[in-house]
Amino acid sequence: MKLIIAVIQDEDSSRLLSRLMKQGFGVTKLATTGGFLKAGNTTLLLGVDEERIHEAVEIIESVCKSRKQVTAASTSIGGMNHGDYAAYPVEVTVGGATLFVLSVDQFLKI
Repeated sequence: MKLIIAVIQDEDSSRLLSRLMKQGFGVTKLATTGGFLKAGNTTLLLGVDEERIHEAVEIIESVCKSRKQVTAASTSIGGMNHGDYAAYPVEVTVGGATLFVLSVDQFLKI
């Protein structure tokens, strides 16, 4: 048994949850916040039999695609001590998924 922890973008979560559950995967959804863009993420926890790891990863890959997004970045105006900042648009890559696959010593359903 393995535990997949998948951190995905919110806008991919509904489609991914539907696809995973349709294929018989049990999924727990957690609302999380990313540090870089300070935007909402979704973290999914999946308990997966070892022989189905590849299938789960393929489903996640097929739904969670990277894409470009414009966001506001800020820079200091007139030096570090003034506290004046100007925002300017920056294009960043978002989406995709960050996966952690962990071995599970014991799985109990109570």
